[in-house]
Amino acid sequence: MKIKKKSESTPIIMNDGEISGIKFFPMITEKDGAPNFAMRLFEIEPLGHTPKHTHPWEHEVVILSGSGYVLKVEEKIAIEKDDFILVPPEMLHQFIAGKNGMNMVCVVPNEGQPK
Repeated sequence: MKIKKKSESTPIIMNDGEISGIKFFPMITEKDGAPNFAMRLFEIEPLGHTPKHTHPWEHEVVILSGSGYVLKVEEKIAIEKDDFILVPPEMLHQFIAGKNGMNMVCVVPNEGQPK
């Protein structure tokens, strides 16, 4: 078993045009002994966003605080605290924070975790 504090994880700042206003915390990963999945925390600044992207794996997301939108192909769907989201493999998607920002946990297979 591993118990880890957020303060033990150094955030990766993501802000490069396609990505805006994101602190990415790799909380539990293969490096921590997780054999199959990575759990990541995203703190998204007001109106910040992930890139529009697809990948060959599903992932699961829970919104911890705030609100915003998830883009499902071309449909913009409102999301808020306590929403749970399944993004199927190969679906074009993007997360966009609202005016107060948004925090979310995302779980992906280890292959989806940046090295």
